[in-house]
Amino acid sequence: MNPVKRRSIFERLRAANPAPTTELKYQTPYELLVSVVLSAQATDVGVNKATALLFPVANTPAAIVKLGETRLKKYIKTIGLFNTKAKNIMALSRALIAQHGGQVPRSRESLEALPGVGRKTANVVLNTAFGEPTIAVDTHIFRVANRTGLAPGRNVREVEDRLVKFTPDEFKKDAHHWLILHGRYVCKALKPRCPECVIYSLCEYSAKTVMESPRA
Repeated sequence: MNPVKRRSIFERLRAANPAPTTELKYQTPYELLVSVVLSAQATDVGVNKATALLFPVANTPAAIVKLGETRLKKYIKTIGLFNTKAKNIMALSRALIAQHGGQVPRSRESLEALPGVGRKTANVVLNTAFGEPTIAVDTHIFRVANRTGLAPGRNVREVEDRLVKFTPDEFKKDAHHWLILHGRYVCKALKPRCPECVIYSLCEYSAKTVMESPRA
């Protein structure tokens, strides 16, 4: 895909959604960090339901540590892998208190050193909480980047590197949100909604779906 077409894709996505953001509900960088950790192999809707009950009770590292792992599990038990996630949230909360004064660090290295925090989670926090031009790649973005031809790659890191390389600077801050929302609601895995797609004419997917004819 050439640079002109890539720019046109982002221009159309921006026109359709000028101020994209995460669908996770949060008020502070710590709440966002916890929500992103919880969102692995879970839906944002499910995470939001759990944190709507958790955060009014405990929404700081100190409060989570005081709450304790057993009680934390009761709030997040509806989320997949909640046992492991509870352990990680407790551990990262203690690490934030011990190493960062209870604050979420703004560096990738420090974020990725926290228990349960990988590159994707760090990218989301850096971008969404701190406004850094990072691009986190999840299954939706991996699919969209490969299917459209925007930034094809064999694995998530390869796709991330190509998106960072080929995305014009003015779009980098919002690229993650545009692509994840596009993959979640339009460029779906099993049956993409191509007739409704704002980048239909720019997409290089060879098996575009067509509008179904109304039954007689």
